[in-house]
Amino acid sequence: MGTLLPEMVWTALWFAGFFALGFWIWGFIEYLIHGILSHRFKTPVAKMHWEHHRNPRRVFTSPLAALIVSPLLWFGFSFLVDGVNAAFIILGVLLGFAHYEYTHWYIHFREPKTVRQRRLRDHHLAHHFCNARLYHGVTTHFWDKVFRTLPDAQLQAEHYAKASKTPVMEGQSNLKEVYSLQGLKMLRNTFKSNTPK
Repeated sequence: MGTLLPEMVWTALWFAGFFALGFWIWGFIEYLIHGILSHRFKTPVAKMHWEHHRNPRRVFTSPLAALIVSPLLWFGFSFLVDGVNAAFIILGVLLGFAHYEYTHWYIHFREPKTVRQRRLRDHHLAHHFCNARLYHGVTTHFWDKVFRTLPDAQLQAEHYAKASKTPVMEGQSNLKEVYSLQGLKMLRNTFKSNTPK
């Protein structure tokens, strides 16, 4: 019994580490989806993303996206680590995705209560209303720094000042739509529509 408890603790820490890695990896996936697949190339992801730019109430992504992508990510990660560890990475990624969905909704529909919330809101709204080629991070600015999708400090301050004057949205988001049969039809139609230039 004396060695069983430490072994269980180490096992829990091991899996927690893979879970935390998955949560961290989400930030890169978020940047990849938003910055590269949505703004640099004409992809099906870009079509869905431009729907949000046209109508900012459309903050939520169809849960089908996670259902489709998760097994593909697991398959990819299972080449690097065993299947169980890959599953914990995917669980972390999914928590990161849920955190992104909530943060994105909060940015558009709620007043920030903390300095961090204000900064995330200003950052994302600067993307919407100042320069859509910049500010691709929603839950973190780290990858914007890495990939140099931030302007110089003075212009960033000007963009943030402009973004901070944007009022929060009132009314409903698209949450009910994406979790309904209507949401599936809208998703299908989005893939049929053209991506704006």
